[in-house]
Amino acid sequence: MRKVVFGFNFTTDGYCSHTDMIADEEVHEYFTALLQNASVLLYGRTTYQLMVPYWPEIARTQSESKATNEFATVFDSLDKIVFSTTLNKIEAQNTRLAREDLVEEVLALKKQPGKDICVGSLSIASRLSDCGLIDEYHFVVHPVVAGQGPRLFEKLKPQEKLRLALLGTRTFASGVIALRYAKST
Repeated sequence: MRKVVFGFNFTTDGYCSHTDMIADEEVHEYFTALLQNASVLLYGRTTYQLMVPYWPEIARTQSESKATNEFATVFDSLDKIVFSTTLNKIEAQNTRLAREDLVEEVLALKKQPGKDICVGSLSIASRLSDCGLIDEYHFVVHPVVAGQGPRLFEKLKPQEKLRLALLGTRTFASGVIALRYAKST
């Protein structure tokens, strides 16, 4: 069965503002490797609109550094499912709009052949985590105190405590630390 993997950037005080992160070569290489093990990305409307059209444009123009261009190319190649009740349509390549139940959709995806299912939105990760459907968590912690921004589980509090088992860590030259966990059984 396919794994559901949540990978996201956080500040040391637990916020997820995209403007406060260190977007260097090592971080892009880390997330590129994560996406290379996936075949589909799940997004909510807000995060999707932060990612598209920006990353497909970088993939097309190859106008950034080597690591950034590679991330963009891998991102652009993956299928994307956007869960939204406010969008009417999506015209981006490899992307479909989903209005079905998130949990049912993910359970169906897990049964299909393919690589991992990556989650790239806080709201979707919160819901899937609460339902026990995330198999791995990749928390990439940046040495920044932001003091504001969205947080994981901000709108949906877990019904039960979630225990995680450490699978590994990686420290980058910038001070960013990637923490890889699996849900504990």
